[in-house]
Amino acid sequence: MNVTKYEHSAMVVSKGSDRLVIDPGSFLATLPDTSGIVGIVITHEHADHFSVDRVTDLLEANPDARVLAPQGVADAAAASGIDVEVVKAGDEVEVGPFPLRFFGETHNVIHSSIPVIDNVGVLVDDEFYYGGDSYTVPEGVEVELLAAPLGAPWLKIGEAMDYVLAVKPRRAFPVHDMTLSVAGKKLHNDRLQWATEQGGGAYSVLEPGESIDL
Repeated sequence: MNVTKYEHSAMVVSKGSDRLVIDPGSFLATLPDTSGIVGIVITHEHADHFSVDRVTDLLEANPDARVLAPQGVADAAAASGIDVEVVKAGDEVEVGPFPLRFFGETHNVIHSSIPVIDNVGVLVDDEFYYGGDSYTVPEGVEVELLAAPLGAPWLKIGEAMDYVLAVKPRRAFPVHDMTLSVAGKKLHNDRLQWATEQGGGAYSVLEPGESIDL
């Protein structure tokens, strides 16, 4: 299995010629290859994770691809005609060659004035975990690879460090990074690298289009 990072929190997980796209949001420029997509996982409805235009383009190229997301995304997508399979914490689904397990229920709090929305984390093939915009720890799972949030309106770096310390991944890389400057990314990456290494893990910074093999 291979995980390729794209802009912000958009990722593609590959097994052979089959691909799973995660969080194709408004910051995603484009995918260099849209063939072989069997599924699209969307963690929540915010535009930086769910773009109707991006998802529509992917489905036009892959009409049999399944879209899996929490109820909030299904509600937001209703007017667009995108068919969403609703998933929630505890669900286990197989999409092509990808076994998926879902964790958590809500987005991390941004501010008391902003409603808290649905959010799910996804574990792919019992190895790769991405929590969306939450600090949900997949209890009872030994995470081989973690996509760790780097910067966000809801993120305090100390809390992000505690999240990585709690998950204890063998490997980690940063996502949710387009809200930070170059200097800010360096500062936060140094902190998450430290947190990853406390559990004996290795931390890698991926640029858009770069991959990690599992």
